[in-house]
Amino acid sequence: MENQQYAGVGEQGASSGDYFVVKAKEQGVTVIGLTRGKDTRFHHTEKLDKGEVLIAQFTDHTSAVKVRGKAIVYTKHGIIDTEE
Repeated sequence: MENQQYAGVGEQGASSGDYFVVKAKEQGVTVIGLTRGKDTRFHHTEKLDKGEVLIAQFTDHTSAVKVRGKAIVYTKHGIIDTEE
């Protein structure tokens, strides 16, 4: 998937948020959604096994995402490898 185009990334969805994709390169990668508003808080957590892919979207409730572990993150702004 590193060299392939992926549909939907960068397009505006129902909540007018950008999509992003996280692909786990090891067992136990954690993806944490952080809230918008006066206080930033954790509101959602996903654990990914090696090879699993999470497709997610920034929404009215999610303003940031934290990724723990070795993963590749695909966004409309580019591809980020957490090991680099």
